[in-house]
Amino acid sequence: MAKKSRTRAQSAPAPGEVGPRQPCPCGSGKRYKACHGAAGGAAPTFVARPFEGMPSECDVIALRELVPAATAPLTLAEGERNVRLATLLPGAAPAMVRDSGDIWLGLQVQHSYGNPARDLGAVLEAALATEEPGIVGLMTDPGDGPRLQDLISDTSLDITLHDGFDYWIDDVPERDAAMEAALEQANAGVMPTSRLSSVEAAYWTNVGTKEHLRWVMPHPEDALLDALARLHAAGQDSIADESRLVGMFRAHGLLAPVWDLPVGTGAEVLEEPAARFAADLEEALRGGELTAAERSARAGLANRQVTIR
Repeated sequence: MAKKSRTRAQSAPAPGEVGPRQPCPCGSGKRYKACHGAAGGAAPTFVARPFEGMPSECDVIALRELVPAATAPLTLAEGERNVRLATLLPGAAPAMVRDSGDIWLGLQVQHSYGNPARDLGAVLEAALATEEPGIVGLMTDPGDGPRLQDLISDTSLDITLHDGFDYWIDDVPERDAAMEAALEQANAGVMPTSRLSSVEAAYWTNVGTKEHLRWVMPHPEDALLDALARLHAAGQDSIADESRLVGMFRAHGLLAPVWDLPVGTGAEVLEEPAARFAADLEEALRGGELTAAERSARAGLANRQVTIR
């Protein structure tokens, strides 16, 4: 007689949640249960696409995952406090209340409770509850509550990229030697980065030995992979002379294709070809069933996972 299976039936994850045997949405390539859902107490519910619904969803993901130094003002849905979103704050602080009462909110932080949009919302709520200058942290899972996009106005971000982290003290009247030394050390690790103006959420960077274009895209994963496969099979996936689509990474529910570029390419020459690629991509997204060559291209693209940094 056949042996009875010892595997217990598992309920399917709810919409927006990730099952333990599914790939972790962080892009590590591991199953969720072996990554962000690892044992060590009750794992928080991982929201696969936490920033969904934000007008600048793709840019927020880029600022959180790959842009070294950038800021953007936020307008509160209620209240008059000045709030500034930043890629990184000193010490990776979740938030800071400045002497002026202004609030700075950091995207690149050390905690992770499964829903970064809710984490940001909880930190912002805590900062709004005080005018006492200092760091505002998040030490435990905040539980259910408003997300960042629930607390701010429904407008696109006005993003400013910086050459370094001098914005950390741009509201400080006088700099001392310790401040200058800390900034010099932090700025030494900043890679030149530019945001393209012709398309949304595409960022050029120079890592020294090569240059990259990393482009966070809003399309559903399967549809985007199909479209990229069509362009690859047709030889239309180049973004500049001698560029190469080397793969993509997953972050917060979206895919970001990555191109390698020859050193010396720069960001300016990418504007026109990026706009042209965006138009070709929109057409490819409307395509029908994949051909054999396109299916082969899709399989290759799906296996090309690259590290974010």
